[in-house]
Amino acid sequence: MAEDLLSQLKQMSTVVADTGDIDTIRRFTPEDATTNPSLILQAAQQESRRARLAEIARHSTDIDDALDAVAVEIGSEISALVPGYVSTEVSARLSFDTDATLARARSLIERYDRHGIPPERILIKVASTWEGIRAARQLEREGIRTNLTLLFSFTQALACADAGVTLVSPFVGRILDWHKAEWPDADFSGDKDPGVKSVRRIYEHYKGHGYRTIVMGASFRNMGEIQALAGCDRLTISPALLGELSETQGQLERRLVPIDAETSAPEPQDEAEFRWSLNEDAMATEKLAEGIRKFTADQRKLETLLAELRKI
Repeated sequence: MAEDLLSQLKQMSTVVADTGDIDTIRRFTPEDATTNPSLILQAAQQESRRARLAEIARHSTDIDDALDAVAVEIGSEISALVPGYVSTEVSARLSFDTDATLARARSLIERYDRHGIPPERILIKVASTWEGIRAARQLEREGIRTNLTLLFSFTQALACADAGVTLVSPFVGRILDWHKAEWPDADFSGDKDPGVKSVRRIYEHYKGHGYRTIVMGASFRNMGEIQALAGCDRLTISPALLGELSETQGQLERRLVPIDAETSAPEPQDEAEFRWSLNEDAMATEKLAEGIRKFTADQRKLETLLAELRKI
């Protein structure tokens, strides 16, 4: 009897739930779970959480304190259900402030520690800006593991690996979105998908140069993108696509295979090289800025919700 695609995928890649929904995590039993401001907002809006969030809001010193308390509360619930990492994101507003990112990341780790969650279980998510990558380098030196998100370009991937980050989350679907908008009549199916090609390039470069940074494909639009990256170190998948994979029978082919390092890592980029190369990539520049704006917009909605709950 043929296995479902999700069961087969778990034998090739570490499956990560891209959600803050506890029921979804219980259903699909992923190894890890990732959250972001948008997913925390969705989780916070659940009626079952309302009383607890009101309590958190009332006992917080300010809105920033409440935001982090909510993120860690939800992350701690998730950590009881997954054996691996839980990713929690630093405020998107700090994407261009290295020192503020460092302070916020350390604060999140301290909060998790008070919940009994050790640092090695947590990945601090930081946007893949120059400032975010610099912060991640320092955090890794302190033993705080990082997940560099909103990654759209090879330039960002190189800088993250040079910084020694634990994990990168190259976005697949948002890259495809940009290309579809630019060339609506083009064929981006299967291996022609630009998001899939981006992750493969990063994966092959990391393995070929001996980087230890984990590659986790993210932001999928369809099952085909996931199938095309079967074998990637990790894949973080939305509840809807986890459901599709679990309900689909068939043979899943491994597409990415680790290789032994053949050459040493190249010289790191300096800041000017990084900024120029990123600037030359219109897609990555636009999607990075858009992603930061969208996460910040959802954070503002959560701030409004918590401000209202403080009055209850």
